[in-house]
Amino acid sequence: MSATEYPPAPGLMKTPSYSHAAVATGARTIYTAGQVAMDETGALVGAGDLEAQTKQVMTNLGKALAAGGASFADVVKITTYVVNYNPNMRAVVGKVRGEFFAGRTPPASTLVGVAALAMPEWLIEIEAIAVLD
Repeated sequence: MSATEYPPAPGLMKTPSYSHAAVATGARTIYTAGQVAMDETGALVGAGDLEAQTKQVMTNLGKALAAGGASFADVVKITTYVVNYNPNMRAVVGKVRGEFFAGRTPPASTLVGVAALAMPEWLIEIEAIAVLD
């Protein structure tokens, strides 16, 4: 059985929205591609709406994880890219993301503000690393 520990990091601020470190043991690691707000037909979901796009991105991320036999419970690290990021956006992204990690210690996380993604209508892209047995 895989196990993940989120050890305290003395000297670093304690935060409820992410862990500073994740120590994972397991025989299988799943790396997802960055997921964006496109549905299975390739249509954009949530044009101009960061919250709606984040929900679709997280839904897509769940499907990518499932393809590798994983779920959000197995995620040890996520990286989030937000176009034209400003600090007010963190609450929107964090609220939606938190719904998918509810009931567990949050994974290690990085949020990066970027000038653009591969398509101009995409506002957010998220990738994950999961560890399984």
